[in-house]
Amino acid sequence: MAEVSRTARVIQNAKVALFFYCINLILQFFSRKIFLDYLGAELLGLNTTAQNLLQFLNLAESGIGTAVAFALYKPLSQKNRQEIIDIVSLQGWFYRWVGLFVIAGSIVLMAFFPWIFAKADVPLVYVYGTFIAFLISALLGYFVNYKMIVLSADQKEYKITIETQSIKVIKIFIQMLAIWKLPHGYLWWMCLEVIASVAVSIRLNLVIQKEYPWLQTKISQGGKLQKKYSYLLIKTKQLFFHKIGSYVLTQTTPLIVYAFASLTLVAIYGNYLIIMTGCLLLANAFFRGINSSVGNLVAGGDNLKIKQIFWEVFTLRLYFASVICTGIFYLSDSFITLWIGYEYLLPRESLFILICIYFIQMSRSCEIFLSAYGLFKDIWAPIVEAVLNIGLSIALGYFWGIFGIFMGILVSLIVVINGWKPYFLFKEGFKQCVLEYVRTYTVKLILIFISSVLTYLFLSSNPLTKVYNFFDWVYNAAIVVIASLFFSTLIFYLFDSAFRSLVSHLIYTLKK
Repeated sequence: MAEVSRTARVIQNAKVALFFYCINLILQFFSRKIFLDYLGAELLGLNTTAQNLLQFLNLAESGIGTAVAFALYKPLSQKNRQEIIDIVSLQGWFYRWVGLFVIAGSIVLMAFFPWIFAKADVPLVYVYGTFIAFLISALLGYFVNYKMIVLSADQKEYKITIETQSIKVIKIFIQMLAIWKLPHGYLWWMCLEVIASVAVSIRLNLVIQKEYPWLQTKISQGGKLQKKYSYLLIKTKQLFFHKIGSYVLTQTTPLIVYAFASLTLVAIYGNYLIIMTGCLLLANAFFRGINSSVGNLVAGGDNLKIKQIFWEVFTLRLYFASVICTGIFYLSDSFITLWIGYEYLLPRESLFILICIYFIQMSRSCEIFLSAYGLFKDIWAPIVEAVLNIGLSIALGYFWGIFGIFMGILVSLIVVINGWKPYFLFKEGFKQCVLEYVRTYTVKLILIFISSVLTYLFLSSNPLTKVYNFFDWVYNAAIVVIASLFFSTLIFYLFDSAFRSLVSHLIYTLKK
């Protein structure tokens, strides 16, 4: 019964996340087109860069939310309300200090904006306004919205998605109208960003009060609770280093591109980033709720079931990533050309490396189980990842430009994500030899290669039509996706036992 409940909640979370993903993806492409047409690539590059700078300050939070979620799995399964209140109160106490640090760091950082954005052809008032709008949203998360971690850990993330994403959809739609129709459209854009953040905070807290009326936190008791739950501080310190690796991967690349080129190239990279991130969000939406379900499963201690679910999740993510990345390879350039113009295309070799990067990102599964086990002590791994990422990106970027920057990222991911993480999980979590993982992963990559070759041969014998309008692109997309799905499903079902088990399990669950 617990298994059915876990699976049902995963499906519920995924359905809601996929629904809003589709709406937001469509709106995002339209909004970016309007942004570029009416405000230009410089302002779009400013928008991306301001978010990256704020994310650097948000590193102070790194690890608290994940550590708290890990700590909540057990008391939630045992319905221990007092322990839940204590843990969330401690989180609020931590977040209060983080918020104060971010405020102080932001004041110092803004003093250097005239120098940081010296070569940007945008008014400084826009620079400060953009950063402050994003800052307010971050601070609301620290001081007001911290309780939503309970919904996530309790496998009810769909409630968070409904509240946050519905407001986001309204916000983006009104921002598009403001840029399109009103004078000083970017000023309206910044104001609407702040208004939406406040609205999200209000709605989330109403949901939490309704769902957990007994969750009355006492932030002032944080100092005492810190001693009682000392392991949380240990996990947070460990996770801080892991978040650094994640930050370097997601946030420093636009800054390095900006350093070697311009805000315009940042905007070009950002166009592809929207496609790649959109596909990554699609994968995350499809697997929404798995983190908390795996945490609940690991808390139960059924080792055979944990291992079975690992291989099913691992296989499904690889299968999913291979289909999506095949579509990106064949369809992204024609979409960019149709969307905003040929001049915004990346070189083909750079696109291929970028696809490899996001294939690894979409298919990574070990971290879900490492988090469920609370295995964060390998703090040297993210440091190595960050050093490799930045060092190789700068060194190779100096010689080969954006292609070299992408190569630096890819090497760091292969070493840490595809190399170390599986070894660490199998050794410390499953207590088994990692050679099983190496053999199985190699076989699955061969299956992906075979399905990709079959897809290529099919598309070579049935060439895609030239894209002159959106309907031509949709026609091509349908052919590519159907071909990739067909050959991937066929090859995996014939030669992969975990995939067959997964299909049977999903069919049974849907029938129930």
